[in-house]
Amino acid sequence: MIKVLVIDDDFMVAKVHSGFVNSEPGYEVVGVAYTAVEALRAVNTLQPDLVLLDIHLPDMNGLDLLQHLRDAKPELDVIVISAAREMETVRRALRGGIVHYLMKPFSREDLHDRLEHYRKTYRSLRAPDQPLDQEDVNRLFGLGGQSRKPLPKGCSVETMGLVERILRESAGPISASETAEKLGTSRVSARRYLEYLAEEGIAQVSLKYGGVGRPERRYAVGS
Repeated sequence: MIKVLVIDDDFMVAKVHSGFVNSEPGYEVVGVAYTAVEALRAVNTLQPDLVLLDIHLPDMNGLDLLQHLRDAKPELDVIVISAAREMETVRRALRGGIVHYLMKPFSREDLHDRLEHYRKTYRSLRAPDQPLDQEDVNRLFGLGGQSRKPLPKGCSVETMGLVERILRESAGPISASETAEKLGTSRVSARRYLEYLAEEGIAQVSLKYGGVGRPERRYAVGS
């Protein structure tokens, strides 16, 4: 179980983010902090694995707090969740060693993508006896599939990886609706990913006839 600390000065925002996290398999919110002082105390007492960090806190800038959190627990991972969009802010956060930077407002699916990517990275890095090849390292740093054309607007590398995995693990061709159910997203969103894979030659499309209306498009990993 990945233990998460949510740090945000807005009570309702922190509550929403906590609900998002707790709905993700393998994650548990162990605490919420509304100030930098509370956050440092919580890190020391609760020992979370991951922090969701807002930048605008009443007693300290979140990026300054980031360094103090790392001093308290060097192996702590941090996802910044903030409305701050300034280039210098993002650059400073990246240099501070965060694993993701998610801008407010965002959807449940946006956070799901980041948490899913983090979950896979988290598990890999905590298996010291398991050797990695370059493809594994590329995936950890979000470099998978660079030879492909850019993803459609609104699509993410993390979700694309999940769709590919669903296709590979499926016993046979699968529809967009079935993919959406496994993915926990809408049918329209799942179909966008599937159609992209079909255009790239990674998935093959077949038509299933029967019933009333247009035939159903079904997808399978290309040979």
